[in-house]
Amino acid sequence: MESGPAIFTGSVFALFGAALLVWTVVRLRHREPVAQGVNPVAAVALTSFAGAAALLLSAWCFATL
Repeated sequence: MESGPAIFTGSVFALFGAALLVWTVVRLRHREPVAQGVNPVAAVALTSFAGAAALLLSAWCFATL
């Protein structure tokens, strides 16, 4: 019964991380700001880090199964 929450949590982290990284890349390709009023380099770095961290957390959740 403990694998159910791990699968759900891993799926949520995977979807969020992948969506955040895809959104960041799309914004960059269209030369639009990632965040309004923030240094563009800092915004890209922060969103990329958050997306990668979410994907790593999802991998950890799936590895604990």
